[in-house]
Amino acid sequence: MAPDRGDSSSQYQAISQPPALDHDRGQTENSSEDVDNAVTKPSQQDRQHDEARQFLAAHAAEGQNFTVRGVLVGLAIGVIICFSNTYFGLQTGWISGMAMPSALIGFAYFKLVAKYIAFPFTPVENVLVQTVAGAVGTMPLGCGFVGVIPALNYMLKPEENGPLIIGTGKLMIWALGICFFGVVIAVPLRKEVIIREKLKFPSGTATALMIGVLHGDEGAATLIKREEELETPALQSHDEDEPSNSPRRRGLDSVDRETSISAVENSGSAERSESDHRSDWKARIRLLVTAFAISALYTLTSYFIPQIHDIPIFGLPLAHKWLWTLNPSPAYIGQGIIMGPATTLHMLLGAVLGWAILSPLAKSRGWAPGPVEDWSTGSKGWIVWVSLAIMLADSIISLGWLLLRPVISHGSQYLIELRRRARATHWSSLFHSDPSSKSYHYTALAPSEPSTPLTPHISHHSQLQSPSSKAASPSPPEPDAPPSHLVPTRIVLLFSLLSILICIGAVQLVFGALIPLHATLLSILLGALLSIVGVRALGETDLNPVSGISKLTQLLFAFLVTPTTNPNAITINLLAGAISESAALQAGDMMQDLKTGHLLGAAPKAQFYGQIIGSAVGAVVSAAVYKLYTSVYEVPGGMFQVPTGYVWIFTARLVTGQGLPEMAWQWALGAGLVFAALTGARAAGQGRRWQAWIPGGIAVAVGMYNTPSFTLARTIGGLVNWYWQTYRRREETAVIVLASGLILGEGVVSIVNLLLASLDVPHL
Repeated sequence: MAPDRGDSSSQYQAISQPPALDHDRGQTENSSEDVDNAVTKPSQQDRQHDEARQFLAAHAAEGQNFTVRGVLVGLAIGVIICFSNTYFGLQTGWISGMAMPSALIGFAYFKLVAKYIAFPFTPVENVLVQTVAGAVGTMPLGCGFVGVIPALNYMLKPEENGPLIIGTGKLMIWALGICFFGVVIAVPLRKEVIIREKLKFPSGTATALMIGVLHGDEGAATLIKREEELETPALQSHDEDEPSNSPRRRGLDSVDRETSISAVENSGSAERSESDHRSDWKARIRLLVTAFAISALYTLTSYFIPQIHDIPIFGLPLAHKWLWTLNPSPAYIGQGIIMGPATTLHMLLGAVLGWAILSPLAKSRGWAPGPVEDWSTGSKGWIVWVSLAIMLADSIISLGWLLLRPVISHGSQYLIELRRRARATHWSSLFHSDPSSKSYHYTALAPSEPSTPLTPHISHHSQLQSPSSKAASPSPPEPDAPPSHLVPTRIVLLFSLLSILICIGAVQLVFGALIPLHATLLSILLGALLSIVGVRALGETDLNPVSGISKLTQLLFAFLVTPTTNPNAITINLLAGAISESAALQAGDMMQDLKTGHLLGAAPKAQFYGQIIGSAVGAVVSAAVYKLYTSVYEVPGGMFQVPTGYVWIFTARLVTGQGLPEMAWQWALGAGLVFAALTGARAAGQGRRWQAWIPGGIAVAVGMYNTPSFTLARTIGGLVNWYWQTYRRREETAVIVLASGLILGEGVVSIVNLLLASLDVPHL
């Protein structure tokens, strides 16, 4: 990212932490005058807290936090992303929120019309644009239109009371029913994970940095630096330990490095020239437009010459019999760039295991006697069972580690603290503290001091104060937007109730005869609880485990609703997983946007309403786009194999013990056990060099159930990222912009191809 930071004099500086004190020596050597000064003099931390609060208050009060024009531009960008995500989702199950491209496109648009608008386009308005755009764009996944709905429409067997034919109107009702409560879940979590714990949310932070660079605003960079200095050691090491699976984390690291380098290079100048600033953002827009044009040209050409989707790079026999071809789509190369080299190489490993080893083995042994490309009798369907077991094992171990890690990491310290309190005071003090004796707050400690998330932090002020004055000067709360710009508690409660009622009503209206009310309520409850786990994982690793959350929900429902107790068990299993996945996806998306907004001083209330509007529009648009694609193209088939639909339906059958082909459960069990051990080793080896060499289960599984043509293209993109960032040692922002243009180009021109197909325009 370009090192343009606007005015070099930041509006507030990063807060430096007081040094750790030797309590025993400090209590005897500090004079009473020093103690009095510490009590009466405002500390540097207090002053910087005040400056930070003034910065946040000033930006939150800007009129551009919520504008009609910002919402409309965000909706327009979001509709484009919605078409793109539906197109790619039906092909491979992959979607992207496109936060950074949305901010860049919004900035470019308002630059073009700058002469005709009454007031300027500011960073906080850009936050609104990308918030609304992301809410619209992610709805194809959030409402199940790239997985669950195709499974219900096309893959349910008659003995499973399927397939279900659902009209466009009912699909819109379903989408509107499940598109809100995940957004509401995120709001009360904001205070804890963003303000108190300061979780990184790397994609949200990277987006804030880019918006700050585009607008020449240094505030985001200084607030990020401040929050990094206040992070706990545990969080710091965990964030640094995500090189393979967190592309935006890598992008953030490159931005941080560039910021440091630029600070040295430009130390002799107060600010960069305006012409340099214009050159930076214009260069990014030119790169985005060029990549878009290249991808668009390829996509249009591929309509008339569809053979270029499957190039037999390993020869015709391997291509025709075993499906080893290359799809040289610029969009899939762009996806690989964003995913990064480690993830794409793990996918390639999955492709080799699935399509070069297991597929021929299942075919030769007669376990999958049909054509290789057949989902029912061929090895294409057989290896999906193995990939499902890998996904389930990875999900259970990963989510279990997230829940148990605080106990494992800090359990002994917590027990020591309990014993100390028990010896020192009455047993009742174990459950409450006396505010008159110590000043507690929950700000993360400086790296020089040990901390645990299970015990409150005794403030530096209380360490300096005499017992008689400790209550007089508590540590200031962490800087946040003024209360008038936060989402009021009554609004949260009202929207929570309404979103749950809307969800229940929509599910009962569309599927009422198939899913009992108590199952809907339970799936909402599971979605809310597992969303908390997903938000924490996203904040620390930049990975929202929505796939694992949905599979875990399906597994739990398999024990509660079985085919012997309910003939609609498969449908109930699918719908329950869809509701929990939707909640986790929306909560994570909202939290990333709130992190971006916090770093730029945007009003959380404006973002919340923008997300609600975007979700509502996205639900309706995604239902219409899904119906459009399925009415024009053969689904599943041809370009749109809908592999995630098969993953959903096969998972429901697997966990309910239905429909497993010969020898599938034995190989699935073995693969699940192996990757359970590997995932456990990855979790235990955080911070170790060897950890990066252990393949991630989800990436391997995705490489298994997608045909090799997509995986090979993504691997090329991953290697491009490696060449640019590791070999050339260049900052990653340029290739992320390049990748975004490649993805958007094919996604947008796919609309043209859709129109050509609906008009029966012939291929060459």
